[in-house]
Amino acid sequence: MKLINYTAAGFTRAGAIVDNKVIDLNYAYQAQLKAEGKYRFEQIANAFVPNNTDELYQGGKESLQLAQGAIDFILANPESFNKQVIFNIEDVKVEAPVQKPGKIICVGHNYREHILEMGRELPSNPVIFAKFANTILGPDDDIPFYPISDQLDYEAEFTFVIGKQARNVSEEDALDYVAGYTITNDVTYRDIQRRTLQWLQGKTVDGSAPMGPYLVTSDELQDPSGLDVVLTVNGEVRQKTNTANLVFDVKKLVSFLSNLMTLEPGDVVLTGTPGGVGVAMNPPTFLKDGDVVRIEIDKVGALENKVKATEVVATV
Repeated sequence: MKLINYTAAGFTRAGAIVDNKVIDLNYAYQAQLKAEGKYRFEQIANAFVPNNTDELYQGGKESLQLAQGAIDFILANPESFNKQVIFNIEDVKVEAPVQKPGKIICVGHNYREHILEMGRELPSNPVIFAKFANTILGPDDDIPFYPISDQLDYEAEFTFVIGKQARNVSEEDALDYVAGYTITNDVTYRDIQRRTLQWLQGKTVDGSAPMGPYLVTSDELQDPSGLDVVLTVNGEVRQKTNTANLVFDVKKLVSFLSNLMTLEPGDVVLTGTPGGVGVAMNPPTFLKDGDVVRIEIDKVGALENKVKATEVVATV
């Protein structure tokens, strides 16, 4: 499945993209249960195929399998329910496949060529830092460029989402704990990042984690190695690599992180960025208002967002 959240008529709900159509997963499962003569079909659907992906991931493989069955049912019986279940993709706003993760864990210095361009040695352990849920944007959103810096940079990141609680997981079993894969742009304010030895300040500005275009579930993408990654700015290739070049791959990261902390369903892990970031160019070249950043990853899709200069508005 290609999982998203989508917004229509002011409501945001869990969906899946099928042939340029958006299927509402919760309504599709309600329709299936009602057709099967189930009492309390709405309550059952809300428990097993919730109307948002954050809770859907908590249901693990069982919920994802039920969601897939519901998709099959509604495609065969499109007029079987009293609510709209199938939308044209252009009639909805596609949101990020995760909305409010408990953790967003980022890995730094994880592509060999990026480590070398930054003048560092290969790490013996993963370098990790955090972003927060305030940073998440969807594939239809602009990247806000706040006037707090003029050094806005891009970072293409192959990303995975945890599908079930993980603690002290072995590398051999690690992929069984992954719900699926997506793309994130780890947008970074470079001068703010470098104010201190800790990177957090430059990484957690509102809207600095565009994510999408959807989550490809792990039953469809069973091997996350060997995937080409390309980032362009206004069509110019800036970053190009393959996930085979990761120092710490998905298996190693799930095992390593789960031995530090309990990973929960919906937790997001950004696996690192390759060489070619703007700050490392000669001369350094940063994003500006109107730039279009596109990230393509084999078998995952393409995430494209435009940079938009944005004023900071105080809350009252």
